[in-house]
Amino acid sequence: MILSLPDLACLRDLVPVFTQPTAQRFLVLLAASILTRGRHTIANLLRTMRALAPGHRTSYQRVLSAARWSPLRLACAFTRFLLHRFLPDGPILLVGDDTVEGHPGAHVYGKARHRDPVRSTHAYTAWKYGHRWVVLAVLVRFPGTSRPWALPILIELYRSPELDRRQRRPHRTPPQLMMRLIRLLLRWFPERSWVFVGDGNYGTHELARFCHRHRDRLAMISKFHPQANLVEPPPQYSGVGRPRVKGPALPKPAEAIERTPKRIRLEVDWYGGGRRRVETLSRSGQWYKSGHGLVPVRWVFVRDKSGTHRDEYFFATRTTWSARTVIEGYTARWNVETTFQECRAHLGMKTIQGWSKQTVLRAAPCLFGLYGVVALLAQEVPAAYRRRGTDWPGKECYTFSDAVYTVRAWLWDEWVFRQAPPESPLQKLSPPWRWFLLDALARTG
Repeated sequence: MILSLPDLACLRDLVPVFTQPTAQRFLVLLAASILTRGRHTIANLLRTMRALAPGHRTSYQRVLSAARWSPLRLACAFTRFLLHRFLPDGPILLVGDDTVEGHPGAHVYGKARHRDPVRSTHAYTAWKYGHRWVVLAVLVRFPGTSRPWALPILIELYRSPELDRRQRRPHRTPPQLMMRLIRLLLRWFPERSWVFVGDGNYGTHELARFCHRHRDRLAMISKFHPQANLVEPPPQYSGVGRPRVKGPALPKPAEAIERTPKRIRLEVDWYGGGRRRVETLSRSGQWYKSGHGLVPVRWVFVRDKSGTHRDEYFFATRTTWSARTVIEGYTARWNVETTFQECRAHLGMKTIQGWSKQTVLRAAPCLFGLYGVVALLAQEVPAAYRRRGTDWPGKECYTFSDAVYTVRAWLWDEWVFRQAPPESPLQKLSPPWRWFLLDALARTG
């Protein structure tokens, strides 16, 4: 017996991606990944399901290692449902970042040494051996939450230059991989418009040029370098000699800040869903890189007046946007960092152990996608199950740990318990004792 599809609306569009036997096992693994606490290896998932996972264990391992299905088709189907259900119109805010996940084993595909962004500082670089995943997520605000949630939709493995050299493949940097993911969205959804937000690693001239080429449907917000080359547009061609590629130089952002003591004060949305008072200064110009042309940008200087955050420079490829729009767009990017932390804490991201190429390229992206599935299922379950799984003084909003608790309690009660025989003690439990058991099974920690 498999999951009841009419009760799981967000999964209906995913089933056609697989053959029928693979779809059954994929759904069993998906439910097991939600119900399992601790290590998310295939063996441990099957220990959770036991008799509810019919067939040999190797048939479930082959779902990731050998079965014929396309992760891209799966991502497209999930994204299509997400946009249709929660973002039917208007521009869509995308956030992108990368994260490093350690992976034990000497023969793991794609494993390399990467800078660990969590433990590294400006003065010290910490290294981690594992996989570096480039993640593109959609920001969605659900009822009862204080901030939008970043739901991953496209994930790509960054390969080291050594691996690309051995496999005779052109090397692509994380910004170039992110550009490929955004290009897929533009191709899949030609009628939608997008705004991409990335941190300083993705604030490259190449990615900004790509967004400018697709400016009718795509814009970009990222960090800006205080010494960036800014110029005026080139003058009209006079007909003599070669045409000019740029106009006179403009002051660099850091120079403009020194020359302009008068700034605008604003109160804006800040990291983590709070508010901050800031001083801002913004200007427009053409961002120039030798041999690559111009990109019109609006850059914004931000100084935090009610906290201790360092001074920042941001930019957008839409020169008509206000400083508030650029600042609030960038600070919304922090939600993807929360997604990474919650995937590790609740979905066993750092416990997977597959080593073959096919398994590596499927397992981690599926767990990132599971974050979005849990968030969507939490909106579908009956109101009786929407309870807080974790509480602390001052907590006022619904969090992802509550979503995991809600979906687990629902699956245990509506799927697992209902399959017990009529004479089973589970069917004779009174409602208080039934919720006592569900609470113990559904808690995340």
